[in-house]
Amino acid sequence: MMHLKTVRSDKFPFTPDEFWERIQRVGDFQLWWPWLKHFDGHRLVPGDVWACVVQPPVPYTVRFTVTLDQIIGGRMVTARISGDISGTATLTVTAAAKGCHTTLVSDLAPDKQSLRVMSIAARPVVRFGHNWVLDAGVRQFTAKSGQRL
Repeated sequence: MMHLKTVRSDKFPFTPDEFWERIQRVGDFQLWWPWLKHFDGHRLVPGDVWACVVQPPVPYTVRFTVTLDQIIGGRMVTARISGDISGTATLTVTAAAKGCHTTLVSDLAPDKQSLRVMSIAARPVVRFGHNWVLDAGVRQFTAKSGQRL
């Protein structure tokens, strides 16, 4: 079975506090990210469970929940993912010159049979879809989260 292990750092033009203020606006997620076809989440707090449906530009849709485990305000979020995919993810935020850096560390694997087959037969497509969502998400968050939509 394929595991998608990610260690990704991105720079944002927001201070850590500004980044945190934006990422807490979970009600705006679908406005920022059009590939997030369904989102049911209430707050960025430990114990909240977010139901998500993601449609990357590949021939499949991914349905999963994100259970928020630990949150250190302004600095870190850890979560468990389950559904069509399962695993863990941690997002950390640190100050940087003229903004902040984020680091996403995740380890995800397909739990849905059809995604397992695709992860073996079409590994580059799965990796492309995963990376596309992350790349587009960073661009869209930077462009749209400063706007009050």
